[in-house]
Amino acid sequence: MAEESYDVVVVGAGPAGSSAARCAAAAGARVALLEREEEVAATVRTSGVTWVEDAEAFGIPRRCYNAVSNYGFCSPSNSVVVRGAGPGAAVLDVRGTYRWLAGKAEEAGAEIRTGTAATGAVVEGGRVVGVDAASGGSRRRFRAGVVVDASGFHSVVANSAGLAAPWRRFGAGAEYEARAERADPDTWWLMVGSAYSPAGYAWIFPLGGRMVRVGVGVGKPDSAVDPARRLDELVRDRPGPLAGLGRLDVVESHRGLIPNGGLARRTAYDGLLLAGDSAGQANPLVLEGIRYAIRFGGDAGRAAASAAASGDASAAALGAYEAGWRAAVQSRIRAAGRVQDRWMRLDDAQWDRELDAMRGLSADEFLDFIRADFGLFGMAGMAARHPGAAAKRLFWMVRDAASRRPAGGGAPRHATG
Repeated sequence: MAEESYDVVVVGAGPAGSSAARCAAAAGARVALLEREEEVAATVRTSGVTWVEDAEAFGIPRRCYNAVSNYGFCSPSNSVVVRGAGPGAAVLDVRGTYRWLAGKAEEAGAEIRTGTAATGAVVEGGRVVGVDAASGGSRRRFRAGVVVDASGFHSVVANSAGLAAPWRRFGAGAEYEARAERADPDTWWLMVGSAYSPAGYAWIFPLGGRMVRVGVGVGKPDSAVDPARRLDELVRDRPGPLAGLGRLDVVESHRGLIPNGGLARRTAYDGLLLAGDSAGQANPLVLEGIRYAIRFGGDAGRAAASAAASGDASAAALGAYEAGWRAAVQSRIRAAGRVQDRWMRLDDAQWDRELDAMRGLSADEFLDFIRADFGLFGMAGMAARHPGAAAKRLFWMVRDAASRRPAGGGAPRHATG
């Protein structure tokens, strides 16, 4: 088996992996970024929704996303559209964005090795010291001071090393990217209840012009429904906002499996860091994680480069990475997980009433809630600004969830990314 040596080896050229490779290389490390597909983002597995302020902060080019100002939420017998004065959400050109991120990693000095599939961790003395991979019919070993596992749902490195068990709760998503006769490029739709998806939700996300992404996510093992079959049923029957799209011409289809196991997994081990979906870094309320993948992937890359340079890649030395990302988002992720856990237990009539709680919110208030950028203080302020019973019920829901319900599980994350 041929061997190569690097300071840092990153597995997976998604947003977490490319960001890790970029930041590690920028810090002076010699970096290999391994991607199993022949091209970065050859296969799309997410709907790619994030937020305009994050896209701008990361420097994602404007050509790579469609900005959305209006947010529709639909249940079987109710609907609400929250209209913003300006764009707040961003639907990414996933392929374009991922390739831009990989290009930035390459500009920083990382070596991108496409068509190179990691097959397992190399472990010596209880420490991860590299990755075995298959490339072009041959086997290669990539030794590293530190390995970053950004391989997504399957967590190839961590699982093969016996450091992380397979995800037991996850979302299964199916989606069509299509040309719609009557697309609204300024409005998205999230659709909940039995008419759309059990233990999950359906969506319409506009890509700009006449292009849309229409999809279904189903929580596993909560439901045995096949999301691809349910998606075909929705496209055929056109309930709710789907009826307004008119003729749909499918351009491509996407499928994905998304971790939804909460924050139970460690992300720093001897010689190994986890980032992105491998780490379970996601907002569980609507299960979107691209902003976390880019941000914390970058943190993982910097930590890996520092550890490799110092010669100390122990779990203790790498633990500052885990402490940092948890301090930044753990409380919000836990609170959002509890709210989501409650949401996924609602029946159709309860969903109809839940939407009334969103009526009258400003776009900023709505987005803060969906983004999981809320706390009890913020929700109390919202209730004070909206004296009606509905807004107060949202506050009590968050308070009850934060104080009484266990964190965890719920709906699939394929919806937003």
